[in-house]
Amino acid sequence: MDIDPAPPEPDSREDITSSSFCLEPEDAKHVALLCGHLNAHFKLIEDRLRVSISNRGNKIRVSGPDAARESSERLLKKLYRDVTQGIRLSPETIHLQLQQADLELLKSAPTTSDAPIVKGIKTKRGTIKPRGHSQINYVKDIQRHDLNFGIGPAGTGKTYLAVACAVQALLEEDVKRILLVRPAVEAGERLGFLPGDLTQKVDPYLRPLYDALYEMLGFETVAKYIERNVIEVAPLAFMRGRTLNNAFIILDEAQNTTREQMKMFLTRLGFGSTAVITGDATQIDLPRGQPSGLVHATQVLEGVDGVSFTWFGKKDVVRHPLVQRVVNAYEEHDAIMANSEERR
Repeated sequence: MDIDPAPPEPDSREDITSSSFCLEPEDAKHVALLCGHLNAHFKLIEDRLRVSISNRGNKIRVSGPDAARESSERLLKKLYRDVTQGIRLSPETIHLQLQQADLELLKSAPTTSDAPIVKGIKTKRGTIKPRGHSQINYVKDIQRHDLNFGIGPAGTGKTYLAVACAVQALLEEDVKRILLVRPAVEAGERLGFLPGDLTQKVDPYLRPLYDALYEMLGFETVAKYIERNVIEVAPLAFMRGRTLNNAFIILDEAQNTTREQMKMFLTRLGFGSTAVITGDATQIDLPRGQPSGLVHATQVLEGVDGVSFTWFGKKDVVRHPLVQRVVNAYEEHDAIMANSEERR
C-alpha cells in the first residue's frame, strides 16, 4: 500500500524535515491495520501533529517539524506494537493515544517493547488503563488517599475512572460496598414528589454511573449487587446522619452541592472507606448567587493531609475530538464576556 499525501503547509517558525524507519516484524496485514481504511489512522495523526506520513510496505516516511516528526514516529511504533499484539485500532483509540501522547510525553517515552506499562484497573469484564498524566495521577491518588477530588471539564474520564477504582476495590474485597451519590438539583432535592421507590426516584440522575457499572460488571451482576445493597444509590439529601464504613463512595456532579451539603457529605466518611468527589466547576446549576460546595471545598481543604486533588484540563478530554473544541470555544467565549464586563 503506497500513500503519498500532500505535505503539510510550511511553518515559517520551524524547519520541515523528513525521516524514515521500518516497522518490525514486517507483516503486510498488520501494516494495513495500522494505516486504517483509506489511511484514516494516518490522517488523524497528520491532522493532530501537523505532519505528513507515507509508507511503502513496512517502510514509513514522516515529514514535519522535528518535535512533531519524532513524536509521530514514536506513536506509530507504539500503535504497530499494539496491532501485532492483537489490539484493534479505531479512530477512538487513535484519538485516545494522541491525547496521551502529547509532544513532551512522547519525546521522553521509551520506544522499545520494554517500555513501562501503566498498571491497569482490573474489573470483571477487563482491565481499564488510565491515559495521560492527569488520569494516571488521579488513579494513583485514589489508591493512596481516603478522600479524593477529580475536577475538570466533561469527557476527561474522572467519573468513569472513579467507578473503575470502586469496582476493583469491591472485587478485591478492600471494601464491602459501593455507594453512588449525586445531588438531584433539577428536582430541587424534593424527591418525594417523584414516582417510584428511592432507587427509581434518583435513577435518572445516576444514569452515567450505572452505565459505567454495567460496562465493567455486566447488567446481571449489577442488578444482583443492587438487590443485596452491595451497590447502593442515594441522593445527597438522604445522606445526613449516616456513617459509612468499609465503603467506596462516589459523589458525582459535586459542583451542584451547597457548602453545607459538601461539609455534610465529607463528614460521612467512616473507617476503611474511600471517597471520590467529581465535578466540573464551570457547569454549576445551583440557583444564582448560591456558592458551590465543590469550589468552597477546594479552598478549605487545600494542603490537608490525606486529601488529594486532581485538576483536569481541556487537553485531558478523551471523548470525541469535537468535545475538546467545544470546551475550547466556551472558554474563549467566557474570557471575552469577562473582559467586556470589566470594561463596563
